[in-house]
Amino acid sequence: MSDNNGDVDAEGSPVRRERTTSLLVGDPLLYLVTCFASLGVFLFGYDQGVMSGIITGPYFRAFFMYPTAAQLGTMVAILEVGAFITSLAVGTIADKIGRRRTLFWGAAIFTAGGAVQTFTNGFNMMVVGRIISGFGVGMLSCVVPIYQSEISPADHRGKLACIEFTGNIAGYASSVWIDYFASFIQTDASWRIPLAVQCIIGLILAAGTLVIPESPRWLLDTDKDEEGLRVLVDLRGGYFDNEIARKEFREIKEAVREDRKIERSYGEMFKRYRTRVFIAMSSQLFAQLNGINVISYYAPLVFEQAGWIGRDAILMTAINGLVYIASTIPTWYLVDLWGRRIILMSGAAVMGIALTATGWWMYVDVPLTPTAVVVCVIIFNAAFGYSWGPIPWLYPPEIMPLAFRAKGVSLSTATNWAANFLVGEMTPILQDHIGWRLYPMHAFFCACSFVLVFFLYPETANVPLEEMSDVFGEADDETDEEAEQTAILHAGRVRRRSSIQIPSYKALAENEERRKRHSAFEPLSSAWDWLRGRRRDENRRELYDPVGQDD
Repeated sequence: MSDNNGDVDAEGSPVRRERTTSLLVGDPLLYLVTCFASLGVFLFGYDQGVMSGIITGPYFRAFFMYPTAAQLGTMVAILEVGAFITSLAVGTIADKIGRRRTLFWGAAIFTAGGAVQTFTNGFNMMVVGRIISGFGVGMLSCVVPIYQSEISPADHRGKLACIEFTGNIAGYASSVWIDYFASFIQTDASWRIPLAVQCIIGLILAAGTLVIPESPRWLLDTDKDEEGLRVLVDLRGGYFDNEIARKEFREIKEAVREDRKIERSYGEMFKRYRTRVFIAMSSQLFAQLNGINVISYYAPLVFEQAGWIGRDAILMTAINGLVYIASTIPTWYLVDLWGRRIILMSGAAVMGIALTATGWWMYVDVPLTPTAVVVCVIIFNAAFGYSWGPIPWLYPPEIMPLAFRAKGVSLSTATNWAANFLVGEMTPILQDHIGWRLYPMHAFFCACSFVLVFFLYPETANVPLEEMSDVFGEADDETDEEAEQTAILHAGRVRRRSSIQIPSYKALAENEERRKRHSAFEPLSSAWDWLRGRRRDENRRELYDPVGQDD
């Protein structure tokens, strides 16, 4: 496909500009990708909230023979065991079969687990279903941030990641409202219907992965240069002569070549980037220790503890969910304006104050306590939704280099789910044993997170992924001789980048024809090839444009 777009050459003749055949390009494509990626986080947001409403229902409690606090904790938190396992494995999986295909299989596994939960015949089957869903959640929670960060331009990366997190909270709020309306049903359907809804969402996400593009960085890392350039071109407006897309192609390809000189093992990652790994893991750790899942998983129990009873407790949780969604929207615009650090520190401060106040109102136990606790919880959730909700999902994939991005995010996500399990398992027990003291305890962790961000976290707003080493000052300890050598290497890198060959339009057109013929069942066939231990043969590049080559 081509047009002249009104451009003329030096002789006044129209210039023919070749473009891709993609229907969506530029910002519309970018926001469509974000919407589908948001369904991945919508799913585990939904799953976090759905259990909070049904565990207080009379039909649920009767069906499971009035479970103890420990049994409730297990049913809620066992999902994190499955998520922890796959979040450790998904670093390797996403590097092998790609980001998009990992999304597909995460959605499919989650849906299967949701079906088991929906048709459960008792405690053991419910636990099995929760674990299976956890496998899917672990894959989605790891690969969605990677995919989003790799497909987003630097000046939109923060905003798009925060829009994605809003999808997570929309999932949470939707589940609570569904729990509330289903509570009027006078049968076991009052808790089976909310569990069944997650299967529908999972199927929609699995179907969506068949139409969204693969990560261009993963494509270039696996030498699928024509397809990688096509995705970059689509994201930049659809014209093959787009200079920004070509510049990004050279930068990513040069970074890939440099990364191939090092061993891509976990040991090498810790050796080279231990500070980045620590920051990535600590951001996810404190996102949980700061107390959010005390509210997300057990909000109705918290409100019952404060004096709201039965369905009223679920209604208060649902109203809280709407405020929670609204609190995530300002960060869309502030994250790239204020930066990550200010948002994290201000959020930690407000959260700590709100949690301390929650504990105090429960301790004094006066007639005003139920209303005061609702206000404190809403303030806490709003502060979390603005800060420690979205940023820890944005931060790890943007600070890790491409060679170790999947592995680094895998570890940070595993940290999230390990802490998630700990909080989910212990909360009902601690509510029984220490009562109001639980909330000041999590306020202490908020204070710790404030100090950690202040002293250790660098600002990464508007920095291209390939330039994060400058942000971390990894050359600060060099001697003068080493600094001179680094400058020589940098100059060489610039020359190498300018000499990287760009696939020709003919090669790109041929690749697009292959893609149309073979894309229908790509997630299934690629996964089958990977499981059999072989990779599909790819037609290698044959033609290049000599654009930017040094003579």
